[in-house]
Amino acid sequence: MPNILKNNNVPAVIVFGWLAVFMTGCATDSSRRFSDPVVPDTLKVSQTEVRSFAASAKGVQIYECRAKKDDATQYEWVFKAPEADLFDARGKKIGRHYGGPTWESSDGSKVVGEVKGREPSTDANAAPWLLLSAKKHEGNGVFSRVSSIQRLETIGGKASAGGCDQSSMGKELRVPYRAVYYFYVPKS
Repeated sequence: MPNILKNNNVPAVIVFGWLAVFMTGCATDSSRRFSDPVVPDTLKVSQTEVRSFAASAKGVQIYECRAKKDDATQYEWVFKAPEADLFDARGKKIGRHYGGPTWESSDGSKVVGEVKGREPSTDANAAPWLLLSAKKHEGNGVFSRVSSIQRLETIGGKASAGGCDQSSMGKELRVPYRAVYYFYVPKS
C-alpha cells in the first residue's frame, strides 16, 4: 500500500477518489468519442448531409509577415497555410492537413475545401471556427465523398497582433494549434 495511506492526514477515500478520477480521465482520453457539435447557424451544414466522422488535429497555423493591402507602410501576419496531423477518436494518426486547405487520409484519398462560414472561437486566442465546402476530391477512400467540413473546438493557432514589421517582411510564424474537424457526406 502506498505510503500516502499510512499518513492519517489524508483519508483513503480521498486518495482512491482522486485515483478513480485520474484513471477515468486517462480512459476518456484514449477512447474519446466526438459528439455532434452545437454551432451557430453560419456554421451549420445542410440538412441533406450527415456526419461521416470526426478527427482531431494537432499542428501549426503558418503566417507570413506582409505589408497591409490598404497601407503598404504597415505590416501584419497573414495566414498562409495549416500543417497538422489528424487523429481518430482513439488517438491513432489517420492523415494530415495542409495548404489548400487539404485533408489527406492515410488511405490516399483527399478533399480540398473552400471557406463558406467563419465565427470567432470560444477562446479569444484561438483560430476561428470554420465551415468549408468540398471543391475537389482525389482518390478513393474516407475523404472521397466528403461534402462539408467544420473546424471547431480550436485551441491556439491565432497570430499575435504585433511583432510584424518591415524587418520581418517575408518571415514565417508557426503558431501551435489544436482543433476538431467534422466531416460530412450527402445523406444516402
